[in-house]
Amino acid sequence: MKRFLNDLRRYWAYTLYSAKSQLKSEVANSYLNWVWWVLEPFCFMLIYSFVFGTLIGRKIEYYNIYIFAGLALWDFFNRCIKSSVRMVKRHKPIVSRVYLPKFTLIISDIMVSAFKMMICLGITLCMLAVYRVPVTVNILFVFPIVITMMLLTYACETILLHLGVFIEDMANVVNILLRFLFYLTGIFYNIRTILEEPYSSILVKLNPVALLIESLRNCMIYGKTPDLKIIINWFFISLIVAVLGTRNIYKNENTYVKVI
Repeated sequence: MKRFLNDLRRYWAYTLYSAKSQLKSEVANSYLNWVWWVLEPFCFMLIYSFVFGTLIGRKIEYYNIYIFAGLALWDFFNRCIKSSVRMVKRHKPIVSRVYLPKFTLIISDIMVSAFKMMICLGITLCMLAVYRVPVTVNILFVFPIVITMMLLTYACETILLHLGVFIEDMANVVNILLRFLFYLTGIFYNIRTILEEPYSSILVKLNPVALLIESLRNCMIYGKTPDLKIIINWFFISLIVAVLGTRNIYKNENTYVKVI
């Protein structure tokens, strides 16, 4: 842990610079520039609302906001997980020439995706005002929910970064698993209405992504208090996995350079 904190402080400037550079490169040749970060998720929300709203949207109150809040967290998780599998190989020109703690690549990637997630959540807040959704003090639970999601994502990335170096087909496996997880998470529908109790509760509790998305929707849109006990449990599980994953990266990071 001491080494991790020292490296985090020592390489923080590079991590921040890397995240900013990636964001700038994404819109470098675009006429609309940074406007795409707002326009793209908003357009996807409209498409999903139009397609799925006619099928199941009438059964869910504030369905447009419901979709957008879910997509904000899911896109963050999905983007980071896919990126982590080939992260070391993608940064081969850097890691093969100079020493760089490999976990900084994960943090930089999370910062980029988190920036886009915050834009989506900002749009969600604006939609709450447009639709005149009653806002309660429970909306403050958004902060621990987002923090838990980021820690969970970091923990998963430490594992996949390691496996992605040694297993060529790992990216294909991850894509299949993410597709499966997508349908178990309830982005466009409410799991509680699809499955009967206690099966729906068990599925949500065992799927941290579904749990956090449901909790975000409940506290933002419906003014409900999330299940803090389960969220805290997943927070500490993610923390333990993150620590073990970071230690494993430290242990094998010299091998990564040889393999790639």
